[in-house]
Amino acid sequence: MKTIVVAPHPDDEVLGVGGTLLRRKAEGAKVAWLIVTNISVETGWSEEKVRQRSDEINRVRELFRFDEVFMLYFPTTQLDRVPMSDLVTAVSDVFLSFQPTEVFVPHPSDVHTDHRIVFDAVASCTKWFRYPSIKRILAYETLSETDFCLNTDAAFRPNVFMNIEQFLEGKLRAMSLYSSELGTLPFPRSHEAIRALAILRGVASGFEAAEAYMLLKEIE
Repeated sequence: MKTIVVAPHPDDEVLGVGGTLLRRKAEGAKVAWLIVTNISVETGWSEEKVRQRSDEINRVRELFRFDEVFMLYFPTTQLDRVPMSDLVTAVSDVFLSFQPTEVFVPHPSDVHTDHRIVFDAVASCTKWFRYPSIKRILAYETLSETDFCLNTDAAFRPNVFMNIEQFLEGKLRAMSLYSSELGTLPFPRSHEAIRALAILRGVASGFEAAEAYMLLKEIE
């Protein structure tokens, strides 16, 4: 199996898929991380913050032992200013290079515009006759984004649950590497909230801890 997680921003991969990524590596899969956006001094970020983010990415890469990391360097929070054709071409190049069989994408109802745009770009890169390697596409939930959706018709309704009992602590360690993104309860991106969601998803599926997904497409 070759799994890729598409993250609009660094930390989305941990919040939504962290336990599953650790499980996939333990199962022997090749795992890739596609980071769509980037921060830079040119777009208004301090040199210190840019260095911190680069260090966080490197440490997360080591923890998950990603086989490949792809960075697209589009400006964060500004994807609505990027031509969709540029995004689609960039994602397509990654998919054709890595040849994933399993793709994890942000949910289209996430309140962050970047997340919704990334979903649309990925959706354009999943046609079977152009990307025949892809057999399974799942949407993940991101604390502080998916859970704030107000559109009841498009809300996240999980139908796949992944047992991460053995990998929850690893997921929490990974999130600790994003010190600038963590907060204290009741902030959504807190250790307590991440653990609580994992327990809740586990209760729904018969495990002590789980991650939940919406299966969007599967080819057998």
